[in-house]
Amino acid sequence: MKQRINELEIHETHYEAILQKVQNDPYALSLGIQLTQFKADFAEAKLEVQSHMVNAYGTVHGAIIYALADYAFSVACNAFGKTSLGVNTTIQFMESAKPGDTLVARATEVKRNFRTGFYRIEVYHVDNLIATMEAMSYRKDHYFIELER
Repeated sequence: MKQRINELEIHETHYEAILQKVQNDPYALSLGIQLTQFKADFAEAKLEVQSHMVNAYGTVHGAIIYALADYAFSVACNAFGKTSLGVNTTIQFMESAKPGDTLVARATEVKRNFRTGFYRIEVYHVDNLIATMEAMSYRKDHYFIELER
């Protein structure tokens, strides 16, 4: 009989290795996204909006807001060292932001099982909710960290 893997124990034991991996996202780094909180069921990231991140109307491009939300989702769904890939996302934009604003995305795990994970991501400017995203991940059999045998 296979022994059940304790994923919370993996998260706690390999926290530093997992953190190093999820912080080293080249695209997020190129945008200036910073990981500010990282737990087993939660991730928070922030981004200061630069002048080149706007659309023709002078407000933050939706792709920038999406990238921030997607990064927080990626960190949250990979928190257990198991390679997880985004399968589906739905985002709603509710309010705009402008250059100089600091955006914060918070990804919360809603439910996780062997193969899938479900997440709710909220993006804020100060206390204003500007976007929400629902996301689902596919959890592979592969771990991106070295587990003790």
